[in-house]
Amino acid sequence: MTQRIAVLGATGSIGDSTLSILAEHPQLYQVYALSGHGRLDKLLTLCQQFQPVRVAVPSEKVDEFATRLQQAGLNCDVVGGQAGLDDIAADPEVDTVVAAIVGAAGLSSTLTAARAGKRILLANKEALVMAGSLMMQAVKDNGATLLPLDSEHNAIFQCLPNEVQQNNTAIHDAGHGVKKLWLTASGGPFLHKSLQQMQAASVSEAVKHPNWSMGKKISVDSATMMNKGLELIEACHLFDLAESDIQVVIHPQSIIHSMVEYTDGSFLAQLGSPDMRTPIAHALAYPQRIATSVESLDLFQLAALEFVKPDLEKFACLKLARQAMQTGQSATIALNAANEVAVEAFIKQQVFLTDIALINARVLDKMLGGDAILASQHTTGIAQNDTGLSQGINPNFSLNIKQLDDILNIDKIARSFAEQVIQECRS
Repeated sequence: MTQRIAVLGATGSIGDSTLSILAEHPQLYQVYALSGHGRLDKLLTLCQQFQPVRVAVPSEKVDEFATRLQQAGLNCDVVGGQAGLDDIAADPEVDTVVAAIVGAAGLSSTLTAARAGKRILLANKEALVMAGSLMMQAVKDNGATLLPLDSEHNAIFQCLPNEVQQNNTAIHDAGHGVKKLWLTASGGPFLHKSLQQMQAASVSEAVKHPNWSMGKKISVDSATMMNKGLELIEACHLFDLAESDIQVVIHPQSIIHSMVEYTDGSFLAQLGSPDMRTPIAHALAYPQRIATSVESLDLFQLAALEFVKPDLEKFACLKLARQAMQTGQSATIALNAANEVAVEAFIKQQVFLTDIALINARVLDKMLGGDAILASQHTTGIAQNDTGLSQGINPNFSLNIKQLDDILNIDKIARSFAEQVIQECRS
């Protein structure tokens, strides 16, 4: 049967890669629904190409976009805002939801898809970084299927025993012999640059990833290695492991996408060209496989494969992510929120690249009572002797998170603190 797909976040890079695969296999997949936010001209073009049944846009754009669709001769159901995304995610006609909306904006629809028992292809990190416990419980309680699209998590998934793929808690069974997960990182554009060069980095330098073509936010996260920190948190939830059981290793060539180490000394690795269409195709077709037009990896052309231990002074965000995961879900929510605000401030040239780690640490300090490290002693834009640290802490901050509103409340508080820190920086 044809699989009906909803691509939430269709105008981003993951959306591009997903729709490319779907276009290669029209006999297997129907694009049932699309969503877009800021690039509505592109969304209109996609609607003309794939002719979805439903489309989601910002609430204030529903009437305008519906008119444009009619003028183009298309008959689509246009829905708006978060309610529209949630409605598509739960639509009984949808078999698979590709969760590719960037940031906290994609959280509600992904959780809704899980509660509706959908097959979810997960590219939205925040669904697990912010709501890992809720999300994984919703998947289990409602018989949903969660398949990772990040190349690293998808690689680990492929290298795990079939029983563990079907049930992540089976990873603890001694008979499977899983010892450790190895999460690879490219090191980004500043791997071979000094901390001082990172401090002076422009936005254009920070978003120039050596191997991958990605949006600005995720590219900046790669430059600071916060992206890998978020992926570490994500992996803990996906594979039911503590952060101490997951090792991050820098692999500049991005050929080995991640590895699983077993107790008998074996390492299983997934290799391939750095092209997101490979993990997307795997997840779409799982447990089978489909052909793609991805360029085959030529092993004879590989001069060397390098592996480097991360410098946690230069990439302080990675250390912060580990600490947040150790502290608990409240901390990972706060870290993610602070980072989104800090990255946006950097893109707007309001702070330096190296300030992002310190902003993140300062927000954790304010919300957790001073337990977080000050991430870097080499910051250039923010004073470190802030007497306001650890003030105004919510005494209920670390209580168990039971619903989405709890998550969004912590997210809101952390964003407010981050804005305060940035204003201090600019004053």
